Amino acid sequence: MHMIWVMLALLAVFIVRVVKGPSIWDRLLGLSVISTKVILIIVFFASYNQIAYLLDIAIVFVLLGFISIIFTALFLLQRIKAGGK
Repeated sequence: MHMIWVMLALLAVFIVRVVKGPSIWDRLLGLSVISTKVILIIVFFASYNQIAYLLDIAIVFVLLGFISIIFTALFLLQRIKAGGK
């Protein structure tokens, strides 16, 4: 149960990183780490309370997080190549 609190503290650190990030790529990386921390919190909670269906939800979150980060990075890359900010 202590690992959940550690992950929540790290989550707060990366929320600050997303808000104050010097570049858009740092903010995107921070969002990716936040997604990973939320998934770890779900997995730790599921294993601590022995709730198996939460692991299925975590797998769905992993897939959605990966796809959203890839599409956001591609969108930003195209926008930067086109000359916009």
